[in-house]
Amino acid sequence: MQPTIGRIVHYTLSEHDADAIEARRGGARGVNNRAEAGQTYPAIVVRTFGGDANLQVMLDGPDTYWATSRGEGEPEQQGR
Repeated sequence: MQPTIGRIVHYTLSEHDADAIEARRGGARGVNNRAEAGQTYPAIVVRTFGGDANLQVMLDGPDTYWATSRGEGEPEQQGR
């Protein structure tokens, strides 16, 4: 299936994703629940190119995570 802009998809955090989210948050607690690898969140496709997409992942709290260059069913890869 080709991703289309505006589509809501399920996105599962990798260890790298969770580490990046927690580092960006700077250890702040109270308004955010901890992001951990394996957790699945809704994400909106914001840009497509080829079979890949950039996503805004809606986390459990007031922030989002920008997941770039992701393919369907493909684990996140550093340096991509």
